[in-house]
Amino acid sequence: MEEEWIPFRRRVEWSDVNPVPQDEGPNPIVPIAYKDEFVEVMDYFRAVYLADERSSRSLSLTAEAIRCNAGNYTVWHFRRLVLEALHLNLLHELDYLEHVAGDNPKNYQIWHHRRWVAGKIGADATVKELDFTRKVLSLDAKNYHAWSHRQWALQALGGWEGELDYCHHLLKKDVFNNSAWNQRYFVVTKSPFLGGLTAMRASEVCYTIEAIETNPENESPWRYLCGLYKDDTESWVTDPQVTSAIIKVLYMKANHVFALSTLLDLLCHGLKPNEALKRRTFHTNARGIEYTYDKFPFAKPTKYELPSPI
Repeated sequence: MEEEWIPFRRRVEWSDVNPVPQDEGPNPIVPIAYKDEFVEVMDYFRAVYLADERSSRSLSLTAEAIRCNAGNYTVWHFRRLVLEALHLNLLHELDYLEHVAGDNPKNYQIWHHRRWVAGKIGADATVKELDFTRKVLSLDAKNYHAWSHRQWALQALGGWEGELDYCHHLLKKDVFNNSAWNQRYFVVTKSPFLGGLTAMRASEVCYTIEAIETNPENESPWRYLCGLYKDDTESWVTDPQVTSAIIKVLYMKANHVFALSTLLDLLCHGLKPNEALKRRTFHTNARGIEYTYDKFPFAKPTKYELPSPI
């Protein structure tokens, strides 16, 4: 049961403060009908803000103002000034933010403030930040703020060691989670422990092709597969694993959009299909690839020979 809210004008500790009402001019055209509680909280907030009072009671007041409107960036800004002035244990502030974020998981000001707090704490906040974003993402796997914060935390605070496993866990749970695929690519390309894209390409290609063959209607692994060859078009065009995966999918469904789209990309970048590939792919899908050739003559093979499919 919530405690009854006590107006500031009845609180002894605030008796020395003269509230500052909002100035809407002499003749406001469409005044906003604020609740009485909101008006009083903000009137007292303006008073301490204008006086630049960085005290414990000001910190408590910002919490009440945030409860009334968690999107007020001026209140959050002043709260940071007060926290710095009081030299408080900022780990407690992370706990406070987790509570506030429960009802506001996509509030820009909360996430900005949390990043500021975690940045002040440093590496000691790593576990808290990764655990917190994991909780948020378990409720909403597409929460952009949580993903952005998690990527920032990894780069600024650390914690890379278990991130690839976390991505695998999410994809095992939902292979259509494009946010998890994006995070996996972020880890593969940014982690200081994995050696970069070139070092990880072979194992990631196998991982991705398995995902494609298991669920070829999922666009994310097709895009991911292409990204694994960033800045290395020749390897993209000549890797037999890629073309073999395309052929396998087209055997199952001759007009598969993602497989045909990927094949067209390869052709545009120089893939030269041999007779076996033409016979098994183009002829099987006369209305697909051959139509593509007619409409996109620039995609006709020019350079590389493809190994004969098994």
